[in-house]
Amino acid sequence: MLSILTANIIKKEDVFMNTLVIVLIAVVVLGLGYVLYGRRIAKKWGIDPKAETPAVKYNDGKDYVPTNGWTVFSHQFSSIAGAGPVTGPILASVFGWVPVLLWLIVGGLFFGAVQDFGALYASVKNEGKSMGMIIEKYIGKTGRKLFMLFCWLFTLLVIAAFTDMVAGTFVAKGVEGMTEKTANADASAASISMLFIVVAIIFGLVQKSIAKAGKKMNEWVKAIVAIVLLVAMFAVGMALPIYATKSAWIYIIMAYLFLASVMPMWLLMQPRDYMTTFMLLGMIIGAVLGVVVAHPSMNLNAFNGFTLGSGASKQMLFPTLFVTIACGAVSGFHSLVSSGTSSKTISNEKDMPMVGYGAMVVESLLGIVALVVVGAVAVNGTKPAGTPFAIFSTGVAGFLEKLGVPVHVATVFMTMCVSALALTSLDSVARIGRMSFQELFYGDSTDPATMTPVQRVLTNKYFATVITLFFGYLLTLGGYNNVWPLFGSANQLLAAMVLIAIAVFLKTTGRTGWTLYAPMFIMLAVTFTALVQKVIALVGNVVNGKATFLVDGLQLIVAAALMVLGVCVAYSCLKKLFTTKKNTEQA
Repeated sequence: MLSILTANIIKKEDVFMNTLVIVLIAVVVLGLGYVLYGRRIAKKWGIDPKAETPAVKYNDGKDYVPTNGWTVFSHQFSSIAGAGPVTGPILASVFGWVPVLLWLIVGGLFFGAVQDFGALYASVKNEGKSMGMIIEKYIGKTGRKLFMLFCWLFTLLVIAAFTDMVAGTFVAKGVEGMTEKTANADASAASISMLFIVVAIIFGLVQKSIAKAGKKMNEWVKAIVAIVLLVAMFAVGMALPIYATKSAWIYIIMAYLFLASVMPMWLLMQPRDYMTTFMLLGMIIGAVLGVVVAHPSMNLNAFNGFTLGSGASKQMLFPTLFVTIACGAVSGFHSLVSSGTSSKTISNEKDMPMVGYGAMVVESLLGIVALVVVGAVAVNGTKPAGTPFAIFSTGVAGFLEKLGVPVHVATVFMTMCVSALALTSLDSVARIGRMSFQELFYGDSTDPATMTPVQRVLTNKYFATVITLFFGYLLTLGGYNNVWPLFGSANQLLAAMVLIAIAVFLKTTGRTGWTLYAPMFIMLAVTFTALVQKVIALVGNVVNGKATFLVDGLQLIVAAALMVLGVCVAYSCLKKLFTTKKNTEQA
């Protein structure tokens, strides 16, 4: 299907060569997809604005916290819009801009957004339970254990890939030709990122104290305060940049992830995500306005072929494109955010389509903006040298310069934005990784009083966090270039398993789930193909004596474990799907 669409569009290549046309088409198609398809799915499954949500029913002031819909949207979008929608499209652009654009639109609307909303919907309808607990309820305890182990291994890959990228961004010198002054923008962005942590905690404490007094901060006032704080942090960071080595930044990021994992949602993650959303939306709006003003040409080739390179460097469109572009199209990680954190803060079911489906639509647009940016700065049909973050930051900064923003200011802003993208995903995934590790060792009860001493240690949130971050750190030693293909494959495989689990839930509760069947089988085919290829490549490195244990060895172990777990979970879920009688219970 993709190849047919690619061929048809290539024939009309000249029409689409202007980046402004690409962005406008994307905005219209994505908007129509949300209104016509997203809302239709929500209506068919059933939304009850009068139902008591888990956040209201189990309000504990920590994980379960009833929250305004736009704030939950901010958390969802900030958490899922990590490095993926920037990194994936830029790396995949080697195949040409047409297949990337098609996968971002088709995957975003019919794969990713459906999965994100489905996971959120299933969790809210099941007392805010994680996907692992939902699998236990509808499929069995063994399925839950296997799924949680898979999730935990997956979070290690996310921590490794995104930590390495952020740390590298804070010390990078950008793309070739960047002036020294502009290159030092990375240190300013690092300073702003550190200020974010402190300011977010203060912002959270202020909101909590107002709530304790029986009052509520007006949403407009809240938004204005957030924007003022952003401007203030930007000014301080510009004046007081922080310089450190990449290793030092990795340790600092790990310390931040520990705090984010164990602290209450309202104290750090929610206020941080809320402020970050304004910054990210400003980035997207600025980039789009820059495209409108500059309307640069799309300098990438439309299509470079189904197979690139040869030998060890050989890349095939299938499955490489689909696993490279993860977060911008379909990402299993999103389901963990939907069911792990967002579902516990939804105060009214009517907010679910906006949070679950809508946030993914905006992320797909971000991926398309990244594609347009790399296309604008490409030379002779090839993306420029540099990390995806550096390319994106420099490209959008160039757009903002067209609007009269000084290049240094624009570069600092963009570097801060792309680092924020990754950090907001990192803090969510660290928390989810901790919770996944804990769930592995829960028995029939989560009450510490009924557990064995060993269980109490293994389910302790501080111990679980330390273990998760330690193994995540080990995988960072391989660098994001080595980890990213494995991350992408695991990510999409997780998405396939979640789609099957949601389909079981829908069938069991008498709801229509046919929209999930094509995405889940396609992603199973894509991911298992990619994982087999990755294992073969790693084994080849071992046989040829080119492997090191902390890089190739650990990745081989993780890849093999993911394949085995993926087969086991997929089999148990599919077996349940095709043997379960429809409408056996209501939810």
